[in-house]
Amino acid sequence: MIVPTLRLALVQAAATLDPAANRDELARLTAEHGADTDLVVFPEAFARDFGEAGSDVSGYAEPLDGPFGTALAAAAAGRDTTVVAGLFEQGPDPSRPFNTLLMRGAGRASYRKVHLYDSFGYRESDRLSAGPIEPVVVELKGWKVGLMTCYDLRFPELARALVDRGAEVIVLPAAWVAGPRKVHHWRTLLTARAIENTVYVAAVGQPAPRYCGHSVVIDPFGEVVAEAGPGSVEVPEVVRAVLDHEVLGEARRVNPSLSNRRL
Repeated sequence: MIVPTLRLALVQAAATLDPAANRDELARLTAEHGADTDLVVFPEAFARDFGEAGSDVSGYAEPLDGPFGTALAAAAAGRDTTVVAGLFEQGPDPSRPFNTLLMRGAGRASYRKVHLYDSFGYRESDRLSAGPIEPVVVELKGWKVGLMTCYDLRFPELARALVDRGAEVIVLPAAWVAGPRKVHHWRTLLTARAIENTVYVAAVGQPAPRYCGHSVVIDPFGEVVAEAGPGSVEVPEVVRAVLDHEVLGEARRVNPSLSNRRL
């Protein structure tokens, strides 16, 4: 069976503190960039940005079928595509919602961020709840897509768990906070996850100046397929790429590290 390619669009756009404006921007950008695209990916927390570090986001948490989830599904249906974006999801603790990725369209899934950003002086766990350790892989257009969020990138075990469940591409929305060495960490870790797991990695971040931008698609050999710069809050930047199963297969033949591992 010939498996088709997978056409991606990573939308490096800034979320605001206005949920209604973010829903409108999601609809506009999906309509503009979702044609002839199998998967459109927006950054982490696109339903409503985090705001000032440590601020209470519980008042902006929604159920998955709330206003943002409804807008996401409508945007996907409008372009006959699949869309992924992040939101704060209501959970058992009303004061600490989940940081969730929602996928709607031809593929349907949700993933609650496992690793909260308690690092570099931040304490995400003060305001958000960690999700269960349940790696999420969804089939889309003949591909198996694994989901991770931002700080999850620093934990190679999760990427490997996704690959063990069949993931061929890891999609990682983020709001990777800017700072010394942060772009270097971002690009190095994304490349490492691609090489060590022989998978495609597609990562989309919110733009500068608060975040790092540099949304990127990396192939299973660790080569950059397409990459954005730091970007700006004024002008969204879209990274497009076509993923090819032949490249995936070749990488796994040349570098059979998954089959050679002993642990």
